[in-house]
Amino acid sequence: MAKKSIRDIDPAGKRCLVRVDFNVPLEEKDGAMVITDATRIEETLPTLKYLIGKGAKVILCSHLGRPKGQIDPKQSLRPVAGALSTLLGVPVEFSETSVGPEAEAKAKALPDGGVLLLENVRFHAGEEKNDVELSKQFAALAEIFVNDAFGSAHRAHSSTAGVAAFLPAVSGLLMEKELTYMHDELQSPDRPFVVILGGAKVSDKINVINALLEKADTIIIGGGMAYTFRKLVQGITLGKSLYKPEWEPIAEAALAKAKERGVKFLIPVDALITDNFDFGTMQVGNTRYTAPGEDIPEGWEGVDIGPESVKLFSAEIANAKTVLWNGPMGVFEIKACAKGTFDIAEAIAANTSAKTIIGGGDSVKAVKKAGVGDQMTFISTGGGASLELLEGKELPGVAAIADK
Repeated sequence: MAKKSIRDIDPAGKRCLVRVDFNVPLEEKDGAMVITDATRIEETLPTLKYLIGKGAKVILCSHLGRPKGQIDPKQSLRPVAGALSTLLGVPVEFSETSVGPEAEAKAKALPDGGVLLLENVRFHAGEEKNDVELSKQFAALAEIFVNDAFGSAHRAHSSTAGVAAFLPAVSGLLMEKELTYMHDELQSPDRPFVVILGGAKVSDKINVINALLEKADTIIIGGGMAYTFRKLVQGITLGKSLYKPEWEPIAEAALAKAKERGVKFLIPVDALITDNFDFGTMQVGNTRYTAPGEDIPEGWEGVDIGPESVKLFSAEIANAKTVLWNGPMGVFEIKACAKGTFDIAEAIAANTSAKTIIGGGDSVKAVKKAGVGDQMTFISTGGGASLELLEGKELPGVAAIADK
């Protein structure tokens, strides 16, 4: 995807409004809000260091949480300013507003290489409505717009897309990297190209499955959505496993398309099942593995893939030259149900000759929990944005960036 990036411009002495994704988890400690995971801040550092090094005046904007147009001190970006200053090793100025006289005065007073963080853009009701007047107010702060917030690129908001109508727009280095791996690399992947898709509902992933059936050599299905395919292909009973009759035609169409295109379509052959599952309390009752092809008894439900499925999937992954993974194999958040997901993460990491791309969302948490995150070629920062890009949709925040 040939989009202009900060490498294609000279930002020296220019005020650059950089849309970042600083939607970090916060918790209250001793009356103050504290960041519990700074990953999203760390991901933007290459872009920020590049701009600072070139002498740009860096003005940062982001959302945090869902304040719905109301000012909420617990969703303020102020704690991020201190964390960012420590990570960058330079002072970070903070503006109590994201637009208006205070923000404009602080933006104009920035020295070359200076950094200003604006308050939460979602404190304005117009942000999520892509309000034109708010977009103009953002544009008034700067001379160049830099979008580095891939995780928010699927949203047509004032600070992700609207502002680009009033300023020259380029991508940051993180956005550039995301588009390279989540789009360009998958247009003509090294083969065999193996796609692993998990998640709860086949209805949520069918557009991704259909889009990737056009490109993949093998599609591996896990997670809750696998049970619909298992009922259709293996004829097993599912007990209380995740399933709805209306998902069957969706799954049947995907199977037919795979057959028509000659794509290998692998589904689990066994499962970890439990007689009591409560996600709210993160508890399971008795558990056991089913034998390959065995029915899931009434009153029991599948919560993970079994060892035979792991062997089947791992053998396919070992032969791949490109691997894309989106979605866990089971309820990995519960330790007793995490083995299948972690085993697949380790199988991907073990294939050191393949490009391994983790397509955002829960898969990112899974590879990190499995301790193999640093062994992947690329880990996407997007959730919904990753899925929509894989579906072939145009992302408003990407469309707003100038073409090369």
